[in-house]
Amino acid sequence: MGRVSKEQARENRQRVVATASRLMRQQGTDGVSVADLMKAAGLTHGGFYKQFASKEALIDEATAHAFGTVEEQLGDGLQAHEGDSAAARTAFIDHYLSPEHRDDMADGCPTAALAADMARGPEESAAHETYVEGVRRFAARLAGADDDGLARLSTLVGALVLARAVKDDPLSDDLLEAARRQLLP
Repeated sequence: MGRVSKEQARENRQRVVATASRLMRQQGTDGVSVADLMKAAGLTHGGFYKQFASKEALIDEATAHAFGTVEEQLGDGLQAHEGDSAAARTAFIDHYLSPEHRDDMADGCPTAALAADMARGPEESAAHETYVEGVRRFAARLAGADDDGLARLSTLVGALVLARAVKDDPLSDDLLEAARRQLLP
């Protein structure tokens, strides 16, 4: 088999990062092996080391990618609501606290999905720094005229984490609804 073009290598790398981002949110950073990741991306295990210096380097990129999807969603919402940040924030919160978002960990919020992994991991890692910065930007996007968004973010993430933990019980929906009532009076 011949060498891949630079364009194909770039596409392969993007596919691995996107796949890792989804798998990490679904299974945790420690739950994803390089072999399983590459198989899910449709690439060979050996190709990983041509693209990434280490699994930790991939975790950093995949974390940044996951937060990029949240920022994209928030930006799309702002555009869909013609620049009305309050309406966009309301629509985002309503989606965030939905059973569909609760049940879709792979494409869901990285703040909630990766929190426990980041708490257990080394604070000096690039992925931890990426996560911290992602949380800061997420809170800033949720901020209102008279708040910094931290309480809103904490309520959203806390409700989602708890709702996911008890998703087979009616309490799960009750948690989402309680947070919705708190944030969308």
